[in-house]
Amino acid sequence: MQTLSSSDAASAANNIVNNASSAVDAADFDTTIRRRKTRPVPVGNITIGGDAPVVVQSMINEDTLDIDGATAGIRRLHEIGCEIVRVTVPSLGHAKAMAKIKAKLKATYQDVPLVADVHHNGMKIALEVAKHVDNVRINPGLYVFEKAQDDRTEYSQTEFDEIRDKIRETLEPLVVSLRDQNKSMRIGVNHGSLSERMLFTYGDTPEGMVESALEFIRICEDLNFYNLTISMKASRVPVMLAAYRMLVARMDAEAMDYPLHLGVTEAGDGEYGRVKSTAGIGTLLAMGIGDTIRVSLTEAPEKEIPVCYSILQALGLRKTMVEYVACPSCGRTLFNLEEVLHKVRNATDHLVGLDIAVMGCIVNGPGEMADADYGYVGKTPGFISLYRGREEIKRVPEAEGVEELINLIKADDRWVEPEAAKEAAVV
Repeated sequence: MQTLSSSDAASAANNIVNNASSAVDAADFDTTIRRRKTRPVPVGNITIGGDAPVVVQSMINEDTLDIDGATAGIRRLHEIGCEIVRVTVPSLGHAKAMAKIKAKLKATYQDVPLVADVHHNGMKIALEVAKHVDNVRINPGLYVFEKAQDDRTEYSQTEFDEIRDKIRETLEPLVVSLRDQNKSMRIGVNHGSLSERMLFTYGDTPEGMVESALEFIRICEDLNFYNLTISMKASRVPVMLAAYRMLVARMDAEAMDYPLHLGVTEAGDGEYGRVKSTAGIGTLLAMGIGDTIRVSLTEAPEKEIPVCYSILQALGLRKTMVEYVACPSCGRTLFNLEEVLHKVRNATDHLVGLDIAVMGCIVNGPGEMADADYGYVGKTPGFISLYRGREEIKRVPEAEGVEELINLIKADDRWVEPEAAKEAAVV
């Protein structure tokens, strides 16, 4: 076996690096996320896609036959930053109740953009609720019921086409209603509820999900209706990622520019539900894919909203809170980092738009916090160095650190009193 001397090995390694570097375009590593260009789609007074920011959604868990309860649930979500609220309408009675809910919101609060969820052969339900909400979400796997046959193993092309024609026939009245009202529709494909026809033809795969969505998109386009958003949700992150990426590739090939609603369905609760949702939603957003998101937690819907905004802020897509840069604690740390970060956060977390760094020592402090507006750094025992950007402004006793940080922000005329910030906040 031939062996290389150390100098030969180093030379070979350098050649590999140089060759790789020459093939890399620095633009491919731009830190700015460039969102896929999509058409603007209205949902009430909110726009999804186009130049609009990524929109946050959630769904109430109140029964929509409970007019007061549902209205209160919608308002609670909207007040904490949920920009579009979805409701379920499993019956014609629920659909008619939406007229009262919409009216009550306008009379007692404001007109909140509402999406109605329609499932299970819901043609009449969808037509009724389309008069009262801003967007109707349909599930292609459930909108037209396909009677299962135990002995069936495949669909012929003729059978496949006949069912597609039946779908068009039942979908057309809803499309025409939404089109004529300049409202919108979400084609919401779920991995767990693909139609039997799609399952037998394409398998239980992302491809089956994509073909299901495209079939409905083409029907809408044939009817000159383009106010569409599309979702490809799955409970498994790899399936969800593959389905959205495949859909984007297919839509781009056919010059379709519909905005996408992202979510990992049935993500669960607690820490894992949040991590799972972030893994799916954040990955796609980082690729420039996605125009509106929902984090689906098995918790009160109000718990979903902060997670959505944290994902968007972490990626630099929206800024709705203070960005704190803080190092992990280690043996070099010159103060109780966790305790100090808590104090700094309590004093400044209403100053939306600022970046504040809390660093425990001088080793990484100034370098790691270079992009922050203000820095709070332990440089010598018992003292805190306060920075404005990269410039050290003053050194103060640790006990006075938080107060002096506030004074520095005030001196720069960037301080807002907490109550005034709360009143002026616009998510």
